Amino acid sequence: MSNMATVGIAEMGVVKGDDKLITYALGSCIGVCIHDKNSKIAGMVHIMLPTVPTDGSGKSVCRYADSGIPALVKKMESIGAVRRSMTAKIAGGAKMFNIPGDSVVGNIGERNLEAVKKTLAEMRIPIIGQDVGSDYARTMTFNADDGMVTIKAFSKGTSTW
Repeated sequence: MSNMATVGIAEMGVVKGDDKLITYALGSCIGVCIHDKNSKIAGMVHIMLPTVPTDGSGKSVCRYADSGIPALVKKMESIGAVRRSMTAKIAGGAKMFNIPGDSVVGNIGERNLEAVKKTLAEMRIPIIGQDVGSDYARTMTFNADDGMVTIKAFSKGTSTW
């Protein structure tokens, strides 16, 4: 019987075998799922912001794309995952607020998406699936056994890929 682990905002989780990960409320945030199909190890991080602040005020590593993704990969590798076998699937990055003249808040989803893609490219982890952008929130479930992601979005239905 599989277990379901919840990954909260600015948190990460790693599971093996037939276990699953789930995160809720991916609006402008991005859920990054990394899978090693050979070891059946899956990891998920719920990213809120693109980069760690330069003033040192960033307390939660998993809050930021540029620190959360490397931390997730390191944790996965510590239990047997191999980087060259890893692939990624991402969801979120929506434009949840239409704020005229406020480019910082209004486009945070787009900035998060750019940072996630840049960090994964630097780590040489290919993105093999995505459900990003638009203007709605998503719930993301990730299966360690086969690497499948299920997205549920209010009024948009469910998709699995």
